[in-house]
Amino acid sequence: MPTKPHTISAQELAHMASDLRLACMRISRRVRFESSHDVAPHQFSVLCRLEDAPRTPGELAELERVAKPSMTRTVAALVERKLVSRQDDPSDGRQVILSLTDDGRRTLRAIRRRRDAWMSSRVSVLTPEEQEVLTRATEILTRVAGE
Repeated sequence: MPTKPHTISAQELAHMASDLRLACMRISRRVRFESSHDVAPHQFSVLCRLEDAPRTPGELAELERVAKPSMTRTVAALVERKLVSRQDDPSDGRQVILSLTDDGRRTLRAIRRRRDAWMSSRVSVLTPEEQEVLTRATEILTRVAGE
């Protein structure tokens, strides 16, 4: 006879949610900094946004949830390094459109390779059972994230 799934209390759920949030934050931080590159995390995020599609600085600021002046500084640094290019918006001369350059795409790929290598090295030392748990957890966390 199958057993009824255990329902955890609200207090247990709150504790588990807090622990999970902290673990996710720590993993995210470690991946960003252990596989460091000369592109800051906020710049990497902008490069990822531009990989999806060219955008205006205002669109990027909104997507990244930062003030427009902050995004202007980030974009200026990326343009200076030739990772991002600016072009006038053909439909609105007051706007610029930002796009990834070939160097920007190469940089993005290199950072991802280093991050994946760091994570692979950590996961490779786990037992097969632990790796299977992480495989299942990845599917669950993807659902939790709403993606």
